[in-house]
Amino acid sequence: MNSKESNDNNVTISFYKEELIPDLFGLYDKNLHRIESLLNVNLQGRGKNIFISGKDVFLAKEVLNDLYEQLKKGFDIGFEEVDASIRMNSEKNNGSKKRDEELSLIRTIKKTVRARTHSQNEYIKALNSSELTFGVGPAGTGKTFIPVAHAVELLEKDEVKKIILSRPAVEAGEKLGFLPGDLKDKVDPYLRPLYDALEDVLSFKKLEKYMEIGVIEIAPLAFMRGRTLSNAYIILDEAQNTNKMQMKMFLTRLGFNSRMVVTGDLTQIDLANNVSSGLSEALKVTNIIKDNVSQIHFNEKDVVRHPLVQKIVHAYENSEK
Repeated sequence: MNSKESNDNNVTISFYKEELIPDLFGLYDKNLHRIESLLNVNLQGRGKNIFISGKDVFLAKEVLNDLYEQLKKGFDIGFEEVDASIRMNSEKNNGSKKRDEELSLIRTIKKTVRARTHSQNEYIKALNSSELTFGVGPAGTGKTFIPVAHAVELLEKDEVKKIILSRPAVEAGEKLGFLPGDLKDKVDPYLRPLYDALEDVLSFKKLEKYMEIGVIEIAPLAFMRGRTLSNAYIILDEAQNTNKMQMKMFLTRLGFNSRMVVTGDLTQIDLANNVSSGLSEALKVTNIIKDNVSQIHFNEKDVVRHPLVQKIVHAYENSEK
């Protein structure tokens, strides 16, 4: 692949692997149309060439080259990959982030998970290198899904024997006690996001089997008290809703050959007004520990859900300021 720049507003790119061109363009050129709408450029594909004109021609060129390289490595390309490439190349061009030489991957039998932002890339690196990792930021940044996928990867590699997922049983505006059924029936809906993440990286049959034999355990935080969790991958989600004692209790459950991940959003605390968040305290306390502890902080630029979600998060942050 090469490019020929005719002037500041026009660039031509040539791609040598003709068999990759249909996937690069997308069905009915949907990938090209996506780039055009987001970058205010015009793309004309002819054979192996793409002619670029408009406002952000050089960013569009880098995005197309990036997507082409992903196709060469055997990855599929769709709107999510297009948006992620625009996001990461935009940050690089603005000087806020340097381009990652190689994006981190999480591979499970069902799917491969790729970093879609620079912060996600740092997050995966931290999960690979640290025994305790904090992922803090708004909804849609992958702070829970990524460690769940990483836990399944290590389980399939037999590097851990068990996955334990937990949440504090704080009622976010609803009363669990009024729900029908026993304790499991009451808390299962509250823990549903953790099930959803697992179902995305595991087949339903395998997930059902693992939960039946106790290889995967999903439980409220209170169930962790008094245990020492060895040879396990332990994730605490919605940690902003723990108090100081609960967080200390959880962090001290870490056993040998285990990894622990704590995720939360400090802008969505459901605790009573006079109760301080255990997550906020833990971030301060563990910040002085340099060995085997990582803290990754996400912001609205790392939101990888529908583009409107990023705008909503940004609007709320501006409102709170």
